[in-house]
Amino acid sequence: MSADEQPTPPAAAPAAPEPHHDEEWAPFGRPLFQDDGARALSRVGVVDVGSNSVRLVVFDGAARSPAYFYNEKIMCGLGKELAETGHLHPEGRKRALSALKRFALLARGMQIDPLTVVATAATREAKDGPDFQEEVFRETGLRLHVIDGAEEARLSAQGVLLGWPDARGVVCDLGGNSMELARIGDGKVGKRVSTGLGPFRLLQLAGGAKKRQNHIDRILRAAQGQIRSQGERIYLVGGSWRVIARLDMERRNYPLLVLHEYRMTPESLLDTLDWIAASDPGMLRARTGTSAERMELVPTACEVLRELVRVLKPKEIDVSAYGIREGLLFEQMPERLRERDPLIEAARMTERTQARMPGFGKKLNDFLAPLFQGESKDRQRLIKAACLLHDTTWRAHPDYRAEACFDNATRANLGGLDHPGRVFLGLALLHRYKSSRAGSRLEPLFRLLSDQDLKQAEVLGKAMRFGAMFAVGDPARAGKLIWLPKKKVLGLELTEEGAGLFGEVAQARFASLALALKAQTKIALAAEA
Repeated sequence: MSADEQPTPPAAAPAAPEPHHDEEWAPFGRPLFQDDGARALSRVGVVDVGSNSVRLVVFDGAARSPAYFYNEKIMCGLGKELAETGHLHPEGRKRALSALKRFALLARGMQIDPLTVVATAATREAKDGPDFQEEVFRETGLRLHVIDGAEEARLSAQGVLLGWPDARGVVCDLGGNSMELARIGDGKVGKRVSTGLGPFRLLQLAGGAKKRQNHIDRILRAAQGQIRSQGERIYLVGGSWRVIARLDMERRNYPLLVLHEYRMTPESLLDTLDWIAASDPGMLRARTGTSAERMELVPTACEVLRELVRVLKPKEIDVSAYGIREGLLFEQMPERLRERDPLIEAARMTERTQARMPGFGKKLNDFLAPLFQGESKDRQRLIKAACLLHDTTWRAHPDYRAEACFDNATRANLGGLDHPGRVFLGLALLHRYKSSRAGSRLEPLFRLLSDQDLKQAEVLGKAMRFGAMFAVGDPARAGKLIWLPKKKVLGLELTEEGAGLFGEVAQARFASLALALKAQTKIALAAEA
């Protein structure tokens, strides 16, 4: 068996060194988070120089759930034919250098300094990799930090944990010339291994599809001997995986085209791989908007994924839009920041920057709490996020505000939120502005929720619709909600101030909430209760 048929054994996985931010070893070269209490993140630029693409991402916003302030990708093909020639692809090298020059200028214009640049398999394996590093530094002033396979696996896995704190299973990061695997669980990265299963490398293997299948199978079985997956979830990271997931959505006529936390069963995925193999690539490109350069690698990525499912036997296959770039941020976060909920942090940041009265969301959540006693932790966090976001689309035209709320929630860059959670959040916010959802263009998305979830989203929305206008500063000063679920009685104890605020519109919205709960109402002054 040749060297590149064998998985690269992981490093001994020593404890992470203490972060002294010397430019010689730390990619960022400076601390991003000066203290554990950091909530905001100033703009941070990261460039990932991969075997297939070179991408610049500029992060901004909530520290625990950063927004993508800027995102640009060039399909350079730097590692194309590397397995055969041992050198970076000449045209790919020119395109990568051109992209890096542009990115350096963009970063300067955005006042991002320094720009962090991480290079992976192609640059670390090519004979002219060091020469390319020197050329990039000479031409752009950017320092390429070349990481080994084990480190690449670790950073990709940390990227998954940034957006998916409870993730447990195996991260599979497919690049152009390598595929990294890493175990994750309890917020930590465990065993990891780097393999030569990138599509560029596999396409250089002589002998056709059957030879590739046997080759992939051998490498995966050796890798499985190290990571020892127990049939847990697989988390897919990488552009070729995302195209396959997008095609799975297309085949299934799936209504929500958000790839992050998209989930597939092994059976459904295998059906999709068969469908891709039998379909015309041009048709697939046209239906999904995939570039020709990316689609070239998809059939080979499908071969790897088929064997991955067969060897690791996962119970579920999930897609992560987060990877190395997000892993670099996670690397810098103090433990207390990592422990925060990315969904709530993103919702807080959105409220702070877009709501009319930042801070009111928490008061609204406290006011509505009696309606949702006993709900699960997962449901409580969705309710809290909805309250934080309830007023963040107030600038939209009134005729479209309800649907704008729904679109923002379901399509926003939010971590820690699965697809049913997105639709629940969006539907609750829709009902915050609109009593009925009948006849909405959004109805196909509602099928991702159970009847019970649909009803509770409506109740939450109508509760926010009442609470948000009942009082301006703090609804608790105006009254107190009382919910008796067994008796089906919705009570409201009014303070003296609340009695004056409980006008016709407030009364109508309170009655609408009671109707959604199928409850009778009981209204009294607090002194009389």
